[in-house]
Parts: sequence; structure tokens; C-alpha cells
Amino acid sequence: MSPGASILDDLARLEAADPDGMLRAVASGAAQVREAAVLAAEAGVASLREDGRPRAVVVCGMGGSGVAGDVLAAVAGAGSPVPIVSHRGYGLPAWVGPVDLVIAVSCSGTTEETLSALEEAVRRGCRLLVVGRSGSPLDDLGQRGRAIFVPVVQGRQPRASVWALSTPLLVAASSIGLLAAPPATVESAAVMLEQVADRCRPDADSMVNTAKRLALDLEGALPVVWGTSGLTAAAAYRFSCQLNENAKLPAVWGVLPEAAHNQVVALDGAFAGPAAPSDDLFRDRGEDDTDGPRMALVLLRDTEEHPQVARRADVVAELAAERDVPVIQLRAEGDTPFVRLASLIGVVDYATTYLALLSGLDPTPVGAITALKRRIAPAGSAAEAPAVTLS
Repeated sequence: MSPGASILDDLARLEAADPDGMLRAVASGAAQVREAAVLAAEAGVASLREDGRPRAVVVCGMGGSGVAGDVLAAVAGAGSPVPIVSHRGYGLPAWVGPVDLVIAVSCSGTTEETLSALEEAVRRGCRLLVVGRSGSPLDDLGQRGRAIFVPVVQGRQPRASVWALSTPLLVAASSIGLLAAPPATVESAAVMLEQVADRCRPDADSMVNTAKRLALDLEGALPVVWGTSGLTAAAAYRFSCQLNENAKLPAVWGVLPEAAHNQVVALDGAFAGPAAPSDDLFRDRGEDDTDGPRMALVLLRDTEEHPQVARRADVVAELAAERDVPVIQLRAEGDTPFVRLASLIGVVDYATTYLALLSGLDPTPVGAITALKRRIAPAGSAAEAPAVTLS
């Protein structure tokens, strides 16, 4: 057993290193999906169909809350009859108006940029859906604009509430015909997350635990994560953000075929191993320069890939192997977009948490974000105090 595996298979050690319970929060994914679907129905998101289909959907959110917009766009895919835009920033694009649906998502209900966007949406008379904390400034502002409001159960970091934040958007989008997410599909996604939680649970041995194996493969590496479809691109971005926040690591993400036109050249750079010449297959690899972090390529594969994209992914894996760059391939499971996305995000959320614990880091705190918010906050504002939820 490797030293890393012995750490990840020591339950007492994992529990002690995870005092705020990030692993427990990740395990709540299925419950989040079911609970959020009920809350969305009770909030009346089905009434959005009464005003017909919007010209566009603009999802406003930051950080862990902003991922909800990516989930919506990924599940809707190219088949969406209207554009779905994730807006991360202040205000709104000039083209957004009363014929558009603006969705504001903030787990804490206090995110500065999202409040700015929602305020502008209220001013312009946009159709509104708000997802966040009850009684928060976001809730109050949404009421001014007669928004449909879906509450989010609190107690988790925003990034650990991805399904609580995104499921209401899928239910709402289904009601206005942008995608198909009937109750059976929503339940299938919850079942998939239960299956992932069972396979990746802390007491599952690292030899058979997909998430622990992925964490061990990425230990000490510079992760480069590529998707092979619009759906897995969203998972790749999520993976990168979770590597940042949970494992406190830099990460690069991309999507094929675009990554094959630029990022692939990094295989010839300083973070990759030297390519093996065809006449030197038996060189002494112990003499290779291995100082510093080395690339590890993670390919998130979809069950629905363009044939040429699938071919590119296979060839990229070959090129990486020839350059001594480890290649990890993780394949989506399931027969609907929501389920397939859940199968990937569920694993990477566990893996990044295990990677943090493997590195001796508490996955929950985000000290740099808290410090940044405190320094930019106006004097005397509530943001000067330590924050627990940040998006």
C-alpha cells in the first residue's frame, strides 16, 4: 500500500482532517436534488410557462453559485431553443430586457456582483427567478421585482450545494420547454449521485474507490482537465474550480476540439516529460529532469462525442503517453444529460476533497477569498467580518 493510500484509507485520520465535514456535504448530492426539486415546485416555477418562452435566459452568479448556470447550459445543450448565458459580474449586458428571463443565484444571498445584476434586471423589468437564502438581500430585491423565489437550505459551502442551486434551474427550464427534466429524470440523477456516493465513500478502499484513485493519480501534479463535449466541458470547469477551492491547487481546463488547437502544445513544454525518440525506447527514465510539478492530463469523456472529437481525444492520449505525461480518463455514465453530468461532477467533487486531505489540507476554508473580500469591503460593512459562505 502506498503512503497516500494508507492516508486515504484511514477513516479516523480523514475525519480529523475534515472538521467541517466537506465529505459529508459532498455525499448529500442526491438529497439536494430531491429537496431542491420539491422546493422549486412549491415556489411555483411552473408558472414561468404562463408568459411563454423567453428570448434568452441569463443566469447571474459567482463562484460555487455561478456553476448552476453552467449546469443548466450543459444539460440544455445545443438543443436549447433559446440562448442560455452565464453572467459572472456586475450589472447586465446591454441587450438584456423585459423579454428575457434573468435567474439570480446566490447561496448566501449577499453576493455583491449578483445583487448588482439582479438590481439592474429589476430596473429593466426582466422576468425573474431567484435562488438563494430566505430573508437575504437577494430575496428582498427579488420581491421588489416580483420574482419567483426558491429557497436554498443553508449549512454547506456554496460549492458543496451545487445540486441545491442548479436543480431549481433545470426544473424551471423544463417547464418552459428549454430541456427535458421530468420528475423521472430528476430522480435518475439523484440515484446516480447515490451510486457515486456509495462507490466513493470514505470507507471504500482506495483500490476500488474511483475518487481516491483519481486523487492519488493527481498528487503532486499540475492538473490539465479537458472535456470532450459541451456537457463534459462544464464538468471540466467544475473540476478546475474544485481543485482551486478544495485542494488549493492551480489547474487548467479546456474542451476538445478547441484545446487541440492551443493547449495541446503544452505537451512540448517544461511541465511535460521529454518525448521518447523512436530509436530510444529503452532510455533510462531515471535520468529525466523531474524537478517541479509535472502535468497530468485528465480527459472527461462523454457517451455522446462527435466522431472527430473522439478521435482527437484518443490521439491526444497517445501523444501525452509518448511524452511521459500521465493520462487519466473518466467516462460519463447514464442515458440523459442531467444524469451523465451528475456522474462526473459527483466523482470530481469527491476526488478534489480527497486530494486536499491527502495533501494535509482542510478542504473547506477559502482564506484567500475571505481576505480579499475583507480588503475590498467598504469600511464598517458586514463584509469586514469573517464570512462562511461567499457566493
